[in-house]
Amino acid sequence: MSTHFTLRRNALKAFIALLPALALGSAAAQDKPTTVRIGYQKSSTLITVLKTRSTLEQKLAPLGVKVSWHEFASGLPLLEALNVGSVDVSADVADTVPVFALAAGANLTYVAQEAPSPTAQAIVVKADSPIKSVADLKGKRVAFAKAAGVHYLLIAALEKNGLSFKDIQPAYLAPADGRAAFERDSVDAWVVWDPFLSAVQRQAKVRVLADGTNLAQYQRYYLASTPFAQARPDVIKVIHDALTETGKWVKQSPKDAAALLAPVWGLDEATVEQANGRRSYDVRLVQPERLQEQQAIADTFTREGLLPRKVNATAVPVWKPSL
Repeated sequence: MSTHFTLRRNALKAFIALLPALALGSAAAQDKPTTVRIGYQKSSTLITVLKTRSTLEQKLAPLGVKVSWHEFASGLPLLEALNVGSVDVSADVADTVPVFALAAGANLTYVAQEAPSPTAQAIVVKADSPIKSVADLKGKRVAFAKAAGVHYLLIAALEKNGLSFKDIQPAYLAPADGRAAFERDSVDAWVVWDPFLSAVQRQAKVRVLADGTNLAQYQRYYLASTPFAQARPDVIKVIHDALTETGKWVKQSPKDAAALLAPVWGLDEATVEQANGRRSYDVRLVQPERLQEQQAIADTFTREGLLPRKVNATAVPVWKPSL
């Protein structure tokens, strides 16, 4: 047998041995998304800044990744879209929203967390309302977005005043509808977050019955679908780093940030600056010990019969940058 034939035969054997690995590599390449679909809502400040500046498009271009944007009225439908695969990454949602998503069996990965901003949400009534305290909400119709951070704030405030969620008449309304119902007196009180809170405070005569101080920390979370986080950790890192940088810029340059956001939000700059002043925008990695309030929220909603099953809110996938 010639040396040439032997070399060819050995090369063929080596190639055949590599076929499974090559097939797996090809499949992996096909499973690596080249577009990241980002869901956000009006209160998603940092993502709105990134979108307006086309920052992520620029930062992800070297990875060959494009960005598509999808707006939602509130956090719950946003995470429902994330759960069914309509979006890949969720802009910040209030701490209550992931709890509802987890109860529905969502396969989510926590990407980042904003430090607490308890005063960025509140229960408001009109200035001339006979309702003087949270205790006076008994039997009253209260508007708020279901599963939003304000949902938990309302329950916590009621419990502190000797009431339960069953003592009020809930009106589940997205912010725009809640504002309309509040203005026409279809509801007695409205529980809402910034920038909607600052807008109604500056544009109408209202009183705050309670904000999140000593009741609800109001930490907002950025999430991704677990399959996407596993397939594109490089994309997640770019997004995480961009959010961290943008959070610092918003706090260090409040007037510039307000000037950028005001036309996007349809609000005046003073209102935007007031709203941003209440948010921490301190983007940080999620640590297990920082998920304890998530469990308290889950237990509260379970106790009120608002979740279909008990949730272990701390046993969730958490993204960590590779060393």
